[in-house]
Amino acid sequence: MRLRVEFTTEPFDLDEAPAHALVAREVIEGAELDAVDVGPFGNTAEGGADAVLTAVDTLLRRSLKAGATRISLQVNVIGEGDR
Repeated sequence: MRLRVEFTTEPFDLDEAPAHALVAREVIEGAELDAVDVGPFGNTAEGGADAVLTAVDTLLRRSLKAGATRISLQVNVIGEGDR
């Protein structure tokens, strides 16, 4: 099964990326995922279910520890034609 995760971390800082956002980016870019798109207002990544769920667990734990006060995320099951 393939999954797509979309997430944002808060609080936002338009002048400089906060520590929790940098940690989230590091987690996603370092995970065994593909189709990673990291941006200032939203992030997405796709991969196998185990890889996505492991990355989400790590992202939640590390981002909260780094100061995130809110993490919004959505996980969708995708098919090969949904890319």
